[in-house]
Amino acid sequence: MGGIGGIFNRNGHSLDPAHLAQMMHLLAHRGPDGTDSWWTESIGLTHCMLWTTPESLHEKLPAQNSSGSLVMTADARIDNRNELVEELGWKDLGEQLITDSQLILGAYEMWGEACPTKLLGDFAFAIWDQSQQCLFGARDHLGVKPFYYHQSPDRFAFASEIKALLGLPGVTRLPNFTKLGDFLLLMMQDKVLTTYQDVLRLPPAHTLKVTAEALEIKPYWSLDPSYELRLDSSDAYAQEFCRIFTEAVRCRLRSAFPMGAHLSGGLDSSAVVCVARKLLQQVQGPRLQTISNIFDEVTDCDERPYINAVLALGDLIPHYIHADQFGPLTDLETIRQVEDEALLGPSHHYPWRLSQKAQEIGLRVVLDGLDGDNVVCHGITRLKELADAGRWQLFAQEVKAVAKHYQQSPVSLFQVYGVHGFQRHLKSLHWVAAFNAGIILHRQLGLSRKALLWRWGVKSVLVRPLKSLINRWLRRKFSTDPRRSTGKTSLLTPQFLEACDFESRLQALDINPHAAATVREGHWRSLDHGVIPLVLEQFDRTAAACSIEERHPFMDKRLIEFCLSLPAEYKLNQGWGRFVLRQGLAGILPEAIRWRSGKADMTANFEHGLRKIDRSILEQMVAHSLSTIEPLVRLDIFWKSYPKVLAGQGREKDLMLVWRVIVLANWLKVNKNT
Repeated sequence: MGGIGGIFNRNGHSLDPAHLAQMMHLLAHRGPDGTDSWWTESIGLTHCMLWTTPESLHEKLPAQNSSGSLVMTADARIDNRNELVEELGWKDLGEQLITDSQLILGAYEMWGEACPTKLLGDFAFAIWDQSQQCLFGARDHLGVKPFYYHQSPDRFAFASEIKALLGLPGVTRLPNFTKLGDFLLLMMQDKVLTTYQDVLRLPPAHTLKVTAEALEIKPYWSLDPSYELRLDSSDAYAQEFCRIFTEAVRCRLRSAFPMGAHLSGGLDSSAVVCVARKLLQQVQGPRLQTISNIFDEVTDCDERPYINAVLALGDLIPHYIHADQFGPLTDLETIRQVEDEALLGPSHHYPWRLSQKAQEIGLRVVLDGLDGDNVVCHGITRLKELADAGRWQLFAQEVKAVAKHYQQSPVSLFQVYGVHGFQRHLKSLHWVAAFNAGIILHRQLGLSRKALLWRWGVKSVLVRPLKSLINRWLRRKFSTDPRRSTGKTSLLTPQFLEACDFESRLQALDINPHAAATVREGHWRSLDHGVIPLVLEQFDRTAAACSIEERHPFMDKRLIEFCLSLPAEYKLNQGWGRFVLRQGLAGILPEAIRWRSGKADMTANFEHGLRKIDRSILEQMVAHSLSTIEPLVRLDIFWKSYPKVLAGQGREKDLMLVWRVIVLANWLKVNKNT
């Protein structure tokens, strides 16, 4: 655990140890338990140590194999230790004395470049192979551990954080405008670019091999969206989920220090806390300490009834943060130095305060329920599957249940998920099927016969496509502006839009999970999306700034593969999304949480913080920073939203637009002056 860095002079020139020392200095916050480095001739590796696991207390990095032909640095926690020890034939050595870095090094010696396929856990590592004169590196399956790099014909350098690379001679701070445009367009699919031209990211589940002549990057794992798991019964699926999820939590409890966990009161964090509590009870371990955001002023965001339902189980030590007493700009100056990049979301300040609290109460390891929504899957696309298959009776039953549980309109659910299937019957002249569907939809969901016949029938199937065809022809014939923006890209100036060809980039990268034809396709798209490693990298930097290791049980490869492979009815069933989790954790989760239909919307607190707590900071940023972003953004659109936000009349899209513009403008101003 900790921070890693390294430099390989590909031109053969001798390495300057001062550059390694500078990298260590810039990463020192990641390793309060010591720093060390190794170098020879044109290659050098460095490491900053953070003790978290029992084995890490006697771990020394960079580490070498017995012959000295391999040298490695790693930020890693390996979870399948027992299996690796057995496969490597090391059972007689005593498992408790074998460090995670030794396991990685042993795996490379036995399986070479295929070694990451044998590893489970969170890892980013680099190995110098003297015999092959190459640097080999890898990043874990989901991208929990970061791996940034800079390359040129003469040099390759890597580090856990961008700041360690920007400190090297020849690495510029020039912005990568393509990535900045992605941020403005909320297009986060890319897994390689950073906001700096000279720094890139190794994608999750990829390896790299660097020699004097070439850099080769390869994937070693990917999700299979075609595989469906078939078990004997509903109970079997629930039991298997419970088993895998429990193991995902158990292997992340390996710690030499007191454990903590974020507890929001939602399904994700509560599931992690309840399972961890149960496991610690079984081994008579120390009590788990929880950290929760509470809201005394913005009460719409307060989740204390659900937090208290978990705490009532006992054997937990609660801690609280008054999250409506600070805003998203309150700690911005400090957070910007930690984050390195401009890509800050509206909730970026919560992890920062949570990590500060964890450090304050003496924690080294904190569990988090990050992204259980995507991993387990709400399965709402099952409605579309049922409609497309003509299973209208079941479609109507599920729509009614979803509408009841989640306070939604059956009509709106039909419009989003059922119209396509209904119109398919009409277009293919399946009149009887369409007639029967109409009867069910009218009787079960209360949809009007007139709307079914005209609005979603004749008008949608015949009239609207004809009008669309005519309009497209008119636009092609009479439009002369090749830089015309769509609604999605209208925020960008025509010059910026054309320079970076964002229209083409949008088509190539903007993969919408909700546009999928099946539940599994949408589930796979959401898991493969670039926003997951981006958020994980931000969480890592925030935690590392406080010398904390965050662990994410939902980011377990085994759990993700299992959840993706589930049949659609175990993702959405009886109107309940994430059905397998609700069933699998019966008797573990409090009932009030197990059957929660939603969670608090933090938009109210974001607006409260921006308008009231941070208003003066906001106004100063608008007054002094906007000129830096003027070449990129149409400020006339900004000025339409900004007064609404100040007056408390802005919708969510106004808040998000203002936020993206001011954060990026401020970053450009600061970066220009650095």
